[in-house]
Amino acid sequence: MITVAAVATLLVAALASLFMAWTIGAGSSGSTPFAPAVGANAIPVMRAGFYVGILGFAGAVLQGENVSQTVGHGLVAGPPLSPIAVIVALLTAATLVAVGVFTGYPIATAFTVTGAVVGTGLAIPGTAPATAQYVQILTLWVLVPFVGGFASFLTASGLRVLDRDAVLVPALAGLVGVLIANVGFAFLGPAGADRSLAGAAAAALPGVPHLAAVALASLLVAAVVAAVVRADVVRNGETGDRRFLLALGALVAFSAGGSQVGLAVGPLLPLVDGAVPTVYVLVGGGIGLLVGSWTGAPRMIKALAQDYSSLGPRRSIAALIPSFAIAQAAVLFGIPVSFNEIIVSAIVGSGYAGREGANGVSRGKMARTVAAWAGSLALALAVGYAAFHAVVLAGFA
Repeated sequence: MITVAAVATLLVAALASLFMAWTIGAGSSGSTPFAPAVGANAIPVMRAGFYVGILGFAGAVLQGENVSQTVGHGLVAGPPLSPIAVIVALLTAATLVAVGVFTGYPIATAFTVTGAVVGTGLAIPGTAPATAQYVQILTLWVLVPFVGGFASFLTASGLRVLDRDAVLVPALAGLVGVLIANVGFAFLGPAGADRSLAGAAAAALPGVPHLAAVALASLLVAAVVAAVVRADVVRNGETGDRRFLLALGALVAFSAGGSQVGLAVGPLLPLVDGAVPTVYVLVGGGIGLLVGSWTGAPRMIKALAQDYSSLGPRRSIAALIPSFAIAQAAVLFGIPVSFNEIIVSAIVGSGYAGREGANGVSRGKMARTVAAWAGSLALALAVGYAAFHAVVLAGFA
């Protein structure tokens, strides 16, 4: 029997989730995707916030389920989080992220939400750490700065030293085309599963070996994207670079929605399983991301675009390509990842490739940011654990 208290508790949990979605939209998913483009003067701050909200909403609905399931069911072994535990975890994480938004420091949302959910979950009797899941998550978190930073450094160095836009930029566009062809979308797959454009093409060609069909479709998309970008760059190199940069920002914004919405709505899933379709939950989270991007993102966009490193269009392109690849890998495997960590690492790596080298990167700001990341994980873990015990002692759980 559904009681008034149960409905009220679920409503509060949903509101906490919306608050979390707003803070994410105002912070990581709303500020990071177009920050390099804003830093390169390819798009104004307010317009970037508008577009990233729409693209983030689309990504949340079409790609948000994998990470949502991990956050909702995979971070703690044992009984699922109770409604009170969900409220405690979401309010803990949202408060810490909101502090980062209003102080101008990019708190790593994935660190904060993961810490809050794990801390709160482990405070529930009968639960245990999901060790295997933690190993996967921590491995990705540790690799992101090195992989993203190094890849963006090499790409930016190549673009600066070789200076052959008509060859290198289209080649990079072709690589992005391969990634696009293999990105999973919910509407292309069977019920409960994603499928990529290349996978859908392979399914439509039953007489062709699957891997060969996927490879052929990927190469076709890559060739089309590379040809379009090359024609644009040959016509006007600077304009072509900026348009390619904006397209990359759009792809990263879409990926941000698919990854970050799970941090907001994932804890809700155990409360609504079987009662509410997951897509409806994702739509609600996507709306929260959109409103957050439109109302709170400009401040963080400015911080990321100007305070870490001043990048031109080419170095911004070099920063966004590995960011898109890492984001989609995280979505594919359902691993919560911080977009602040991805983008900041890529910006720094690309910044080091500039003529000014290390002088083009604010090392003091970076040191404080890394400390904020580590501190947010530890603080969220401790506060979530302590807050749930306090709620239990107060008789609310």
